[in-house]
Amino acid sequence: MPLAEIPLSVWRTRGQNFLFRGQTIRYWVAGQGEPLLLIHGFPTASWDWHYLWQPLTQRYRVIACDMLGFGDSSKPQDHDYRLLEQADLQQALLEHLRVEQAVHVLAHDYGDSVAQELLARHYEGTFAMASCVFLNGGLFPETHRKLLVQKLLLSPLGWLVGRMFSRERLVKSFTQIFGPDTRPSESELDDFWSLIETNQGPRIIHRLINYIPERIVQRDRWLAAMRRGDVPMRVIDGAVDPISGAHMVERYRELIPNADTVLLQGIGHYPQTEAPVLVLQHYLSFRAALDAPSRVLACS
Repeated sequence: MPLAEIPLSVWRTRGQNFLFRGQTIRYWVAGQGEPLLLIHGFPTASWDWHYLWQPLTQRYRVIACDMLGFGDSSKPQDHDYRLLEQADLQQALLEHLRVEQAVHVLAHDYGDSVAQELLARHYEGTFAMASCVFLNGGLFPETHRKLLVQKLLLSPLGWLVGRMFSRERLVKSFTQIFGPDTRPSESELDDFWSLIETNQGPRIIHRLINYIPERIVQRDRWLAAMRRGDVPMRVIDGAVDPISGAHMVERYRELIPNADTVLLQGIGHYPQTEAPVLVLQHYLSFRAALDAPSRVLACS
């Protein structure tokens, strides 16, 4: 049975604001139970999770925000956007909501890198993570295959490319990264573009793209944390994603002991919107295994 969507217009009315270092951050929280933090990807926003929102909030206390520079949050033009600061933001939001227990994390794309930073902080004693599930993302810089537009944004002319970024360019990029039978509708593309365009988003997109070289700097530290194995992890990955599809999962299996991976055939870079029923199924089975009596959790 397909999952009900939440129209963007409705989603926006359910959000709340809090201040992070003087900037307005839009966030959503619903449900009761163990805290589950959803972390979105680039260049979209937390609305990416809308298909999963209701079934997850029936089981957990679900928390998500539009990160700094994304969606309906502030997009300061001269800001030095960093993944480490986005991890600070997640911790500030959890503190704002008075979440004191270990947090489960479900992340995608850019959000995977933020989750990797939070995982490293878990082992460094500054964050408490209960589990982590990664959807498609550049977990290892050596497997990340950049699109042409990403290469251009990283170039000295990135500021100009960003200002020229349009709905048409977004459609061209998304056509490349979604599965052949699961591409977004025109209405969904309108909504994705609305979230990017809000608060003059195209003017800062060249600044946001600096996460790609930042991943290289943090690679070994993040990999060491992922190899520790005390925090349960799973990868749920759209196999035909040209950026971080089956080739990324192959590398994950090479590097991570006892790798728990799920490949979704025919699905691209956005499995939570392309195949939300499958993502929900595989996420809930992961959580059920954690709750099984035979499993000793490291997050107690």
